Amino acid sequence: MPEDAATGTTRRQLVLACGALAREVNAVIAANHLHHVTLHCLPASLHNRPERIPEAVRAAVREHRDEYDDILIGYADCGTGGELDKVLDEEGLQRLPGAHCYAFFSGVSAFDRRAEEDMRAFFLTDFLARQFETLVIEGLGLDRHPELRDAYFGHYEKVVYLAQTDDPRLKQEAEAAAKRLGLDYEYRFVGLGELTPAIVDFAEEPLRPKEKRMGER
Repeated sequence: MPEDAATGTTRRQLVLACGALAREVNAVIAANHLHHVTLHCLPASLHNRPERIPEAVRAAVREHRDEYDDILIGYADCGTGGELDKVLDEEGLQRLPGAHCYAFFSGVSAFDRRAEEDMRAFFLTDFLARQFETLVIEGLGLDRHPELRDAYFGHYEKVVYLAQTDDPRLKQEAEAAAKRLGLDYEYRFVGLGELTPAIVDFAEEPLRPKEKRMGER
């Protein structure tokens, strides 16, 4: 467990993440015995309002910075069009790799290689398969206005379920989601992809001298 060489105290680290990653981040922390790493999540509903993510992250960073030695941002770009990276540059912090969770779960290079094949794919993760009705159907108003289906999904051809776990119930829910949207269905088991090394590397990084830690002025 990393310690501050100057004080001998255990370093305190925070993963500030999207609520959609809570189970997966906690699984990485538990599996790797990262007892000094704490998870704090922002609402998963920001998934539908990515323009709000950068300032929500900034506010959370500033709220928690004094409590921790290091902070890792548990988001990819997530549809912010580079605005999250601007905030993180200003705050001196790093985030997860890739454009979105579909990329880092798949492995960014592997995801990019299939970009043309998946151009018309709507992706589900374990979280989105589990929360499909709440976040997609209700979140987009399709329960009240089913005629909006074509506006939101008319350009998609298939649902691709990028599974983190081998869960028969989630497989059924993901396939049902594809049928609900009138799209073809494809299942891919990808596991946690690059999430595990990103968190483990963060947790094991040598502690920087306090006066040189990123984002502190």
